Amino acid sequence: MFDHKKVELTWGGKTLTLETGKVARQADGAVIATLGETVVLCAVTAAKSVKEGQDFFPLTVHYQEKFSAAGRIPGGFFKRERGATEKETLVSRLIDRPLRPLFPEGFYNEINCICQVLSYDGENEPDILAMVAASAAMTLSGVPFMGPIGAARVGYKDGEYQLNPSDAEVAQGELDLVVAATQDAVMMVESEAKELSEEVMLGAVLFAHEASQEVIGAIIKLAEQAAKEPWELSIQQDSAEVKARLKALIGDDLKAAYKLTDKQARQTAINDARAKAREEMADLKDSDPQAYLASLKLVKKLEAEIVRTAILKDGIRIDGRDTRTVRPIVAEAHFLPRSHGSALFTRGETQTIATCTLGTKDAEQMIDGLGGLSYQHFMLHYNFPPYSVGEVGRFGAPGRREVGHGKLAWRALHPVLPTKDEFPYTIRLTSDITESNGSSSMASVCGGSLALMDAGVPIKRPVSGIAMGLILEGKDFAVLSDILGDEDHLGDMDFKVAGTSEGITTMQMDIKIAGITREIFEAALNQAKEGRAHILVEMAKALDSTRTELSAHAPRIETMTIDKSKIRDVIGTGGKVIREIVATTGAKVDIDDEGIIKVSSSDIGQIEAAMNWIRGIVEEAEVGKIYNGKVVNLVDFGAFVNFMGGKDGLVHVSEIRNERVEKVADVLSEGQEVKVKVLEVDPRGKVRLSMRVVDQETGEELEDTRPAREPRGERGDRSDRGPRGDGGRGGRGGDRDRGPRRDRGDRGGDRGPRRERSEAKDEGGEDIGLPSFITES
Repeated sequence: MFDHKKVELTWGGKTLTLETGKVARQADGAVIATLGETVVLCAVTAAKSVKEGQDFFPLTVHYQEKFSAAGRIPGGFFKRERGATEKETLVSRLIDRPLRPLFPEGFYNEINCICQVLSYDGENEPDILAMVAASAAMTLSGVPFMGPIGAARVGYKDGEYQLNPSDAEVAQGELDLVVAATQDAVMMVESEAKELSEEVMLGAVLFAHEASQEVIGAIIKLAEQAAKEPWELSIQQDSAEVKARLKALIGDDLKAAYKLTDKQARQTAINDARAKAREEMADLKDSDPQAYLASLKLVKKLEAEIVRTAILKDGIRIDGRDTRTVRPIVAEAHFLPRSHGSALFTRGETQTIATCTLGTKDAEQMIDGLGGLSYQHFMLHYNFPPYSVGEVGRFGAPGRREVGHGKLAWRALHPVLPTKDEFPYTIRLTSDITESNGSSSMASVCGGSLALMDAGVPIKRPVSGIAMGLILEGKDFAVLSDILGDEDHLGDMDFKVAGTSEGITTMQMDIKIAGITREIFEAALNQAKEGRAHILVEMAKALDSTRTELSAHAPRIETMTIDKSKIRDVIGTGGKVIREIVATTGAKVDIDDEGIIKVSSSDIGQIEAAMNWIRGIVEEAEVGKIYNGKVVNLVDFGAFVNFMGGKDGLVHVSEIRNERVEKVADVLSEGQEVKVKVLEVDPRGKVRLSMRVVDQETGEELEDTRPAREPRGERGDRSDRGPRGDGGRGGRGGDRDRGPRRDRGDRGGDRGPRRERSEAKDEGGEDIGLPSFITES
C-alpha cells in the first residue's frame, strides 16, 4: 500500500531520519524528519497554473507547533491551536528566506509549504528539523527548486563550536547561530551572540556550512529514490527587443531620477517614468496580459542595471555617497517627558522614536509553548506605520515583517542587558518607525540602546547596528555600508550586523542570488565593523552612559530575602496578610518560593512602609529594643500592643506608667500610637512590653526610677508559728466538729462547659476577646 522510502545519517552524534511515501501522499512532496524523538512533517503543494494577473512568486510557509507533540493541552479558554505564535511566525520566516531565492525568475505558481511538529523530546529543537524537512519536500515535489539546502544550528562555548545544541546548552554558551546553505554557498544567517569577534562569527558560519553538507547529501539520496518528475517550464519569450524599446523610451529618465538624492523627489521621477512605460505598452494589456506584465518587470531590470553599473564602475551610489560612508546621524535622548526612557534616532531618511517602559514581575510576557509555560522579562515591539514611507495602507496588528524586525533588534540588545537579580524590572522597548529609507531595524537597535540608557537600565555597553548591501556581477562585487531602500531592492544581499565596541551581538543575512563566497562575507563583516564604530561615536553625542537615576515616573523595586519558613506568615491564610499590606501601603508585593520578595511602587515611602511591615512579620522581637506600636485591645490587666507589623505583646497595667493606673481605659485607647520596650520574650514566644521606661514623645529610653521589689523572705516551718489561738475561726484541731454540710442539691447531670477566661466580659457586657497566645497553655 505504501511506497515507503527512507534514509538515515548520523549527524552531530545523533540519528537523523528522512522518510516519505507513508504520510500525506496526495501532497506534491511530503517528508517526515526525525531527530532523536523530535518529529516534523512537511508537506508541499503547488498550483499547476498561474493566476491571471499574477506578477510575483506567491510562496507561503506555515510552521506549526502542535501541543500534543509535547503531551500538553493548550492553555486558555480555547483548547486548540489557533493563530501563529511569535515563535511560529519567526520559524516560518526562517524557512521561507533561504527557499525563495532558489526558484527561477518568472515562476509565479503559488506554492504552499506546511511544517507541523508532531513530536518534541525537549532536547532536539524542531526549527532546524523543519528547515531540513521543507528542503527535502521541495526537492521531491518536482517544482523548479534549485536546491536542496541544508541547515544547522551552531553554539559556541569554551572556544569550541557545538553542532545543534539544545536550548539549555545555548543558554550556557555564547552563541546561537542558524545557517541555511546550498552545496556551494551560504544562503541565510540568523544569530544572537555575546559580543563575539568577527573571526569567531565567520568561523561559526563556515562550521555550519560544512555541517549542512551531510544533510544535503541525505536529501539528494532520498530524491534519487522518490523524487517526482520535474516540471516543464514554459520557455520565456526573448525580451531583448522589448527591453531595448523601453530603454530608448525611459532610459534617460531613469538615469536622471536615480541621481536625485531626495527620496520623495526620486520616487516621483521614477513613477513618472514607469507611467510612461505603461502608456507605451497599453496595447498589450488586453491582447496579451502576461506579455504586458512581463514588460513592466523589464522596467525594474532597467532600474537595476542603472544603479548597479554606477556603483560597480564609478563607485557612486544613488544618494551620491561612496560604498563605505554612513548617512548623517542625529540622536536625541529623553525625547519624551513622561516615558521612563526615550530617544529619537535619525539616520538619513530613516527615523525611529524608541521608548523604554519599566514594570514589575507581573508585567512579564507569558509564553505557552511546547516546553511549557515560561516568562520573558524583556520585550521589543517594532511598529511600521504606512506614513513612514509616505503611503496609504493598512494600520493595525503587526505582520510577519514587523515581528521579524522586532526580534532582530531584540537579539541585538538582549546580550547586554543586566540579569534579573541585578535589575529586577520587566523591560518593554517599542520602536515606532516614523521615516524609512533602509534599515529601520538597525535604527531600532540604536534608538533602543539609547532609550535603555535613558531609562537607567544598566546595560553592559551601548549597541549600534548597520545594514550592508552587495552588488555582484560575475567576479566583480561591491559591499555597501548603510544601504538605502532602493539599494536593498535592487541589490543581491541584505546583511545586518549589530554589536558593541567589544564584539557582535547579532548578525542576519539574506541572499537574493545563489549564495556568496567566504571572501565576500569576510569583506562585509570588516566593513560593517567600521560602520558600527562610527555610529557608536554619533550615539555617544546624545548619551554616552547609562543614567544613574531612574525616571521619577518609573516604579521603584526593592528586593529583600526572608527565610522560607516565614513565607506563609507574610502571605497569611488565603493571602489575607499580603493583601492587607498591599491595600494599606499602596505598594505592590511579589514573593517567590525561594523567599525573595520584591516590593514596588513609584512612591519610595510606600515601599519603605511595606518593607517595614514585612520585617515586622519575619523578624524576632529583640529584648531591650524600643519599637513603635499601636494599641489593639484593652483588658483589665493591661493593653495588647501590635508592633513589628505582625506581632502583639502585652503591656501590663504596672508597665504603663510609674504611678498606679486604676483603669487602663483612662490612660489608653484602642488605635493609639505608643512606643514600647521589649522586656521579655518567653520560650513560647509571648512578649512582655513596657511603656513607662520609654519617652512617648521622643522614643528615647528612660531610666527606671521605680524601686526594685524586695524579695519575699523564706517561710518558716509551720511548727515555729505557735498556736493560732481561738480567734474567730476557732480551733482547727483534728477533733473539731464541723457539723453537717449544707445541702447543695443534686450535683449530678450536665452542668455545661466551664467558661474560659477568654470569655470574660467587660463592664459593658462585651467580650474582652484575649489573643490566643495568652489563652493558650
